[in-house]
Amino acid sequence: MPRHAGETEVAGSVWKLPVAEGARVQEGEVIAILECMKMEIPVKAPAAGTLSFATEEGATVEEGDVILHVES
Repeated sequence: MPRHAGETEVAGSVWKLPVAEGARVQEGEVIAILECMKMEIPVKAPAAGTLSFATEEGATVEEGDVILHVES
């Protein structure tokens, strides 16, 4: 099974993870929301498959950090 990584595009904090760990997601579905300078930045699923997180709500992230994986 291919494993796709979801990376952050900005530094900030993980504000919300609206999808449960282990859920089936569709490519392009919003699966995390980052907060950066009081702006909400959506993170979309890079592929369809089963979601696993490499972070938790409230965590600080840097640009390019992997915060999730999708197994298709």
